[in-house]
Amino acid sequence: MIRIGMGVLAAGVLAAGSAAAQPVSGLYVGAGVGGNYREATLGENPRNRFNWGWGWAAVGSLGWGFGNGFRVEGEVSYRDNQATGALRDGVRPFVVGGTVRQLGLMANAFYDLSLGDPLGTGISITPYVGAGVGAGWVQGRNVRATFPNGGLFAVDNSSGWNFAYQAIGGVAFGLGQFVPGLSLTTEYRYYATLDAEYKGANRNTGATAPTRVAGEVTNAHHSVLVGLRYAFNTPTPAPAPA
Repeated sequence: MIRIGMGVLAAGVLAAGSAAAQPVSGLYVGAGVGGNYREATLGENPRNRFNWGWGWAAVGSLGWGFGNGFRVEGEVSYRDNQATGALRDGVRPFVVGGTVRQLGLMANAFYDLSLGDPLGTGISITPYVGAGVGAGWVQGRNVRATFPNGGLFAVDNSSGWNFAYQAIGGVAFGLGQFVPGLSLTTEYRYYATLDAEYKGANRNTGATAPTRVAGEVTNAHHSVLVGLRYAFNTPTPAPAPA
């Protein structure tokens, strides 16, 4: 009886792992959250820049798997970063602050490479790579720097849309033995838009009047996310025979 019970248990775990390892077929949804690092924004003069700290990012997606490793999806993402430093002609500011918020509407394509259950735990491992294009909305709020000599650089509170693109690499861990179709995802994303336009005011020293300025700056991000994905069309493992 003990041998039969252990055999049934092992067969059940193997069946669940096999189902979790199947390529995504049909409709699925996903969501993730994590840390987001914005690269220093550079303008026409490389001696002028704003530096940004780690912020947070969140993504949500609705997609379709073709059952052969390929997937496509639509995605909404949000990113938020605070200014932490700046340079103007090599001089650091006395005070710096401001926030940049970003919204992305992307169309992504992925390829999944299933490794099955290499550790024998009933959890399938599926690395994947992807890329996406779409539109990115960028909003700057209270971005400014005050320099020791009384100089000032302040960007107008404004927002706008631009072309966006991203590259994605990650690993999905199938949790089909708990919930058929459920996977834990961990991934890295490089997200960027074309150079973002800005307008603002510049004052070289405390003794000079501010002048209006305008230009373009770079906009690129590195994000590390953890999330969940659920595929609706995943078959429930059949009970193991006695």
